Amino acid sequence: MTNAAAEPASFAERLARTGLTIGAIDALWAVALTLGYGRSVTALWQGVAAVPFGARMLDGGATTALLGLGVHFCVALGWSLVFLVAHTQSAALRRLVSRGGGMALVAALYGPFIWCVMSLVVVPAMTHNPPALSTRWMIQLCGHIFFVGLPIVWMGRRTSW
Repeated sequence: MTNAAAEPASFAERLARTGLTIGAIDALWAVALTLGYGRSVTALWQGVAAVPFGARMLDGGATTALLGLGVHFCVALGWSLVFLVAHTQSAALRRLVSRGGGMALVAALYGPFIWCVMSLVVVPAMTHNPPALSTRWMIQLCGHIFFVGLPIVWMGRRTSW
């Protein structure tokens, strides 16, 4: 009898596990920040839905909030895919993230990179609204090291479950 946990996971399994884990961790981080700012969790996810589907999502109730949560998980899967492809294709990246310090370095670069691309390029391109570079923006930038970059790198570098 073999130990299934020690068998190499397929690329699709790694992607699903990494994307879902990152999506959940980042969603919890977003909810915590939202509640800390005294704002509505429903409005948070409606705002996410409004990026690809327009401002009408802001008035859609629970349905559009759930759609926004779905969009969030799709984005998490997308960024997980980017990392996993890079990890699969680059022996240098695999060597780097196999060490604790290297893993932390890649996370400290990749998490903020994701935040910058999303907040400075993707969201403004879709909404035609420039980002507000504020203290909250900086909190998100730093938080993406721990709540996005580190989990993606840690989960994505694993080849067996």
